[in-house]
Amino acid sequence: MNWERIEGNWKQVKGKVQEQWGKLTDDDFDIVAGRREQLAGKIEERYGCAKEEAEEQIAQWEKKAGDDWFKD
Repeated sequence: MNWERIEGNWKQVKGKVQEQWGKLTDDDFDIVAGRREQLAGKIEERYGCAKEEAEEQIAQWEKKAGDDWFKD
C-alpha cells in the first residue's frame, strides 16, 4: 500500500491504526495526522521501542492495508 494513500485517507484508516497500536491517544492521532514519521515517533514514545522497531512495525502494518480499508 502506498503511504500517500494512507495519509490522504487518514480519518478512514485511523481505526485500523488504533487497532494495531491501542496505546496511542486521540491527541496522538491529531498530532500524527497521517504523517509516517510522526506515527513512528508516537509508537516509540508510547511503547518504549527504538525508531527502527517502530518503522518495522509500520512497514508490516502497511503491508496489510487493503482497498477495503478505504471504502465509505
